[in-house]
Amino acid sequence: MFQQLPMYQRVGDQAFKKDLTKTLQFAKHLGEPHKKFKSVHVAGTNGKGSSSHMLASVLHEAGYKVGLYTSPHLKDFRERVKIDGQLIDKKSVVNFVKTHKKFITDAKLSFFEMTVGLAFDHFAKQEVDIAVIEVGMGGRLDSTNIITPEISVITNIGLDHTAHLGSTLPEIAREKAGIIKKGIPVVIGEKHKETTPVFKEIAEKQNAKLVFAQDFRFPQYSTDLKGDYQNKNMKSVLGAVKLLREKGWNIPEECLKNGLNSVKLHTSLQGRWDILQEKPKVICDTAHNKEGLKLVFKQLKREEFQHLHIVLGVVNDKDLESILPLFPKDAQYYFCKPEIPRGLDAGILAEKAARFNLEGRIFDSVSKAYEVAVNSALDEDLVFVGGSTFTVAEII
Repeated sequence: MFQQLPMYQRVGDQAFKKDLTKTLQFAKHLGEPHKKFKSVHVAGTNGKGSSSHMLASVLHEAGYKVGLYTSPHLKDFRERVKIDGQLIDKKSVVNFVKTHKKFITDAKLSFFEMTVGLAFDHFAKQEVDIAVIEVGMGGRLDSTNIITPEISVITNIGLDHTAHLGSTLPEIAREKAGIIKKGIPVVIGEKHKETTPVFKEIAEKQNAKLVFAQDFRFPQYSTDLKGDYQNKNMKSVLGAVKLLREKGWNIPEECLKNGLNSVKLHTSLQGRWDILQEKPKVICDTAHNKEGLKLVFKQLKREEFQHLHIVLGVVNDKDLESILPLFPKDAQYYFCKPEIPRGLDAGILAEKAARFNLEGRIFDSVSKAYEVAVNSALDEDLVFVGGSTFTVAEII
């Protein structure tokens, strides 16, 4: 199915569909599984994956059977569909594709449409108490947007996927706000003067209770996810827990604390400020847009090291003019290309990076770049790997 179905993460625009028609047809074919379980819908430019994993961990600690649908995956396709932290088993995936192969191929479903159907079918059959569903891209026309959740969450709005979602913050906010359903409460993680009016307008139209997490004074909580940016994501999660409690979900304070401190244990989340080794210290992070990278480099500045080595690989639709100025100029770069069709040629990346005084060597693979970077670094140095989810996936 990987070969037959276009996957946006791998091939880009040709796999992107701005239409829910086929998703709805597939859901009908499957017996409308999305109507057979409770859910939380999570959108946002950055942090929706981390927030989804945090929330799933908290709900698991509270004793619920929790489905978790996220994308993209790092190493194994099955990472996208989990129940209580366990990957969907291979047999279930194989049987699903075998059973529905004719419909999938006849309808020319995208990889994402097929996977959403698989996830919803699995959650329904396994009778989860609640599923945390992460939006793929945008919200309004994302394949996940056929659910009617208990609550909706929008973490933040930034300039990413502008070719599909709009070139301004209000335009992008309008697409993300497409997950706001009639009468369903929604929490917004971050307030912004350009996007707040959009959320207020759409929530009012939908008669949906609207809360901004920033408006609440929550107690200080900690999490086992060590990126500083997780404090922003935690506010979205705390807002979500507040709304779920109001709807009658039993989430004791102790479960909230334990859930936030056991995200990796309960969900196996990787690639978010992941420290892979010490001496030399190696950190990887999947941040790949302006807003995400700003936060990562702010934290990187506080690390103590002698020399900084950066293994960098990106995809070919990335707005390099906006992200390359953020990268530190005093680092040694190891330019590489993620092993996917969308990967940007390492030579082109190096050429563009040189315009921003980022200098380094070119490698024909992420693994070779990583190997040379780690072997070149002294014990007191720091190696950072990033630029794309797919660059991180190849070394994790």
